[in-house]
Amino acid sequence: MRVLAIGTRMPAWVEEVFRDYARRMAGTLPLELRELAAGPREKSGKAGRALELEAERLLAELRPDDFVVALDEHGRELSTDELARWLGVRMQEGRDVAFLIGGPDGLAPRVLGRSDLTWSLSRLTFPHALVRVLLAEQLYRAHTLLAGHPYHRA
Repeated sequence: MRVLAIGTRMPAWVEEVFRDYARRMAGTLPLELRELAAGPREKSGKAGRALELEAERLLAELRPDDFVVALDEHGRELSTDELARWLGVRMQEGRDVAFLIGGPDGLAPRVLGRSDLTWSLSRLTFPHALVRVLLAEQLYRAHTLLAGHPYHRA
């Protein structure tokens, strides 16, 4: 599994927590993070060109057979049990999964169009740095649920 995230220079605690969850899954479900530079915003605040540049960067990182999950506030919400079942199916399929985290203005329509699943972590709005941590923790939680590990207690 790969996380392709727009934005660099995250706080040290974000990198540390992400690495910790990735380390915990490394033996059975490797998780890697690839940070991509955000596109420059215009002084007017318009994100048009920046959003397109970010789309180009994200789409260039995808492999033809990737199962692509776009994280977006308008996506489908999943319970922990639903996420675990979904993850179990992905693991049985053996396809690589790419999770896409957009920049400050989200993901371009063509990126959302390439995704196999548009997933919302919550109806709340989170800082982009925190999304990486929440994603890693939820994947770890789903993974431990599948393994019968006591980390997840319903």
